[in-house]
Amino acid sequence: MKRLKWPSRLPIDPYILLLLGTVGLAALFPARGTAADVASGASTAAIAFLFFLYGARLSTREALEGLKHWRLHGTVLACTFVVFPLLGLAARGLEPVFLTHDLYTGLLFLTLVPSTIQSSIAFTSIARGNVPAAICAGSFSSLAGIVITPLLAAALLGNSGGGFSTDSLVKIVLQLLVPFLAGQVLRRWIGGFITRHKKVLGYVDRGSILLVVYTAFSEGMVQGIWHQVSPVRLAGLLLVEAVLLAVMLTLTWYGTKALRFGREDRIAIQFAGSKKSLASGLPMAGVLFGAHASLAVLPLMLFHQMQLMVCAVIAKRRARDPEAATTPRRSAAASRIAVGTGTRSG
Repeated sequence: MKRLKWPSRLPIDPYILLLLGTVGLAALFPARGTAADVASGASTAAIAFLFFLYGARLSTREALEGLKHWRLHGTVLACTFVVFPLLGLAARGLEPVFLTHDLYTGLLFLTLVPSTIQSSIAFTSIARGNVPAAICAGSFSSLAGIVITPLLAAALLGNSGGGFSTDSLVKIVLQLLVPFLAGQVLRRWIGGFITRHKKVLGYVDRGSILLVVYTAFSEGMVQGIWHQVSPVRLAGLLLVEAVLLAVMLTLTWYGTKALRFGREDRIAIQFAGSKKSLASGLPMAGVLFGAHASLAVLPLMLFHQMQLMVCAVIAKRRARDPEAATTPRRSAAASRIAVGTGTRSG
């Protein structure tokens, strides 16, 4: 349980600091020429391996058992892949006053990304919500996002995603879906190894994402696209994202009350349905946007940190609700499942 309490104590995710450090490294020492080709190839391989690990970790049996709570999971999926994108489309009216075209494209892509797993579980546990439901909801969202996010990107982003085309969908299938399915197939033989070495492989996860970020921002520096972003535009982006997060947190809490969900389920839906996964979004952006990925992932990086800070406060308040005092703690078995299933901070 100690591991599940980190969001209530850390206002800033340490991994965000590593990501910012990687961006700084790319700004000072961007990869050029042959080095850029090597970094690009390594990034492609890292993305494929990352999704192979995701597939090897996901328990098919637990996912199928979680389908019994179909109303809850359907609500989370609707929030993630319907309500969020609709709000993203509504934000088009803010262009070009608040957001440049590239920043809006990144904001819209943010709304298409699947939900988180580990942070949703952690916050749900702190707030005394339905932890097993949060596990399954995050897993379903990540799994569905491998297919739904590229399709939504193709429909909503069009050519604004750096030349998004049928070739991009093929890349998604080869770099994301095929490795994921391979991990699922081989899970029977390598699942034990993955479990025993989950800490080391967790570093591989994060290192792969850092490589993707370095490659994307290096390409952006070489092309000079960062001259297009001013402090005023960044402030406008932060304001828009704050409103987006506030709207989703409100809808997932009061909307689920109208749908007659119990308190524990409402907590799980709020934390799983209002978040976006940095771990899934960054590799997808690298495949979808290519050389334009640096600006495309900036809104996602900012939103990720914002959601952690805000949800940490909400989780602590939910735990102190008078209603929470009458809600029994989840069993130790459920807590162990939460720790074992949550593989990344999102």
